[in-house]
Amino acid sequence: MKGDRVEIVIDAGSGTTKTYDVEATRAGRRVDVAHGRGVVEVSEVTRGGSTVRTARFLANRVLALVEHPAADTPAADEITPTLRSA
Repeated sequence: MKGDRVEIVIDAGSGTTKTYDVEATRAGRRVDVAHGRGVVEVSEVTRGGSTVRTARFLANRVLALVEHPAADTPAADEITPTLRSA
């Protein structure tokens, strides 16, 4: 959903940290988090399942992974009409 955001904090070495944000930038997109084999992958995905962009991090460098969900009320361009049968 537009507004979904994942914040990734990594250890940049010598006691410093870096913060990265991946955000769903358009209506109908979402942010997915996957991990495996020592890699954390955060992707922005379209409604149809195509990946728009991906950020990959070494799992042993990730200090925090924080998911920020979008507001409960959808934006005007996200509202889809429902069909009702009479």
